[in-house]
Amino acid sequence: MGRWQPNARGRLAEAAMELFTERGYEQTTVAGIAQRAGLTERTFFRHYADKREVLFGGSGALRELIASTLASLPEAVAPMPAMGAALESVAAEFDERHAYARRRQAVIAANAELRERELIKLASLAATAADALRLRGVGEPAATLAAETGVAVFKVAFERWTASTGRRPLSRFIRESLDELKAVTAGA
Repeated sequence: MGRWQPNARGRLAEAAMELFTERGYEQTTVAGIAQRAGLTERTFFRHYADKREVLFGGSGALRELIASTLASLPEAVAPMPAMGAALESVAAEFDERHAYARRRQAVIAANAELRERELIKLASLAATAADALRLRGVGEPAATLAAETGVAVFKVAFERWTASTGRRPLSRFIRESLDELKAVTAGA
């Protein structure tokens, strides 16, 4: 194995996704991922705590992006439009990664442990958003309702986007889901 090859983290993620798709999540080992990437297990563990983190390693960055977007909005922006803006900022991070996101969703859907981990990630995103809304002066239960609803909108939009061809950006699916929510809550 050569040393100092570029993009070890990306190569590990791609190798893991290939193996998860080919063999299934449970049958894929860290050793197999490292070998497929042309790296050592030690290098794998420098980048990821375990193979599950290949799928969930970006959660912290998403929480930070949601919090910073909500903090940057003018105070006059109401909670749900603020959540919409935060979700659109998150969407921009995904648009160039449709194929990867689609494969990731398929791996998660095929494994109960990973589906549970995905729900934990979404709950964490909602908690972060609720905290950020409270810092904006939104009271309870409005902050929690807006955050939880926003994450539900994101979940629906993300699932629809990953099931699509990827020609339309995730932000459009988010806007459509927000519009559908408005129609549902208006009794339409």
